Amino acid sequence: MGSPQKGKQSVAFDKGVYIRESASIVGTKEGEGPLGALFDMVASDDMMGCDNWEAAESTLQKEALSLALGKAGLTHKDIRYLLAGDLLAQTVASSYGLMDFETPILGMYGACSTCGEALGIGSMLIAGGYADTLACVTSSHFASAEKEFRFPLSYGSQRPKCSTWTVTGSGAYVLSASSTSGARARITGITSGRIVDYGIKDSFNMGCCMAPAASDTIAQNLQDFGRKPSDYDKIFTGDLGTVGQQALIDLLNAKGIEIAAQHDDCGMRMYDSIRQKTEAGGSGCGCSAAVLSAYILPRIESGEWKRVLFVPTGALLSKTSFNEGQTVPGIAHAVVIEKV
Repeated sequence: MGSPQKGKQSVAFDKGVYIRESASIVGTKEGEGPLGALFDMVASDDMMGCDNWEAAESTLQKEALSLALGKAGLTHKDIRYLLAGDLLAQTVASSYGLMDFETPILGMYGACSTCGEALGIGSMLIAGGYADTLACVTSSHFASAEKEFRFPLSYGSQRPKCSTWTVTGSGAYVLSASSTSGARARITGITSGRIVDYGIKDSFNMGCCMAPAASDTIAQNLQDFGRKPSDYDKIFTGDLGTVGQQALIDLLNAKGIEIAAQHDDCGMRMYDSIRQKTEAGGSGCGCSAAVLSAYILPRIESGEWKRVLFVPTGALLSKTSFNEGQTVPGIAHAVVIEKV
């Protein structure tokens, strides 16, 4: 049997790695957006009945995972591992949201790329025989993220046109080694991303901070698998928005790679930026996670798209790095998802 390693940064899965089920839950603003009717649940209150924003985000994860398990006809006892992450310090939204499931948990942090990281590591665990069934969960919350990284909401700071709006939402995925009980799609490969830093210090311009990493990972995926952009029906980045999308296309054009015909972005799909005043689009760990479940997977299931490259993107900053004047490096993890 040949090595599953492909090229410099990728892995191909000859054995089945299946997305058995998924679920998405979003906040009120996201529910009012273009994809509102597609999500499994839209909260009537962004506080989720809790006393603080962080507890609300934990509830998002708990509800999303419960929905995904219920749709799959499983309970937490059927899950070998939970792979979970969020944007808060020490991933507390995941810790408090998922502890009652009493399942071994592996904390993930790749900023807004965390969904891709979790699906990638989860796929390797399944393919390696270390788990038959596991779950991946990520979340973000607009208010908890603003509190964590920028200013209190009551400060009322003005948002520049290049900024993205942190999505209040969560996505959960049940991965399985078998499709006998049904599957929404199959994961056939991954390309783990490198940290890429172009020296940008503007934490509001997340799209341009993350676009170089997306460019690097997409180019590496094409090289490692010997593919061209047209071998994918769609190449979805996670959180670049309109500004980051143009930066990505320009960066890849400079490498002789044209993806404009295939490219789409979860952050651009989440909101009507003009009507909802979300500037460049959406971002956050919950952005790509919710859009993948509600918008992308149904089109793969139906056969409209046969193969999609899913590339969540993350900006690796913290309050400390920002206040010390550090740059904002980016990272992107790619997941190849195909029709079963």
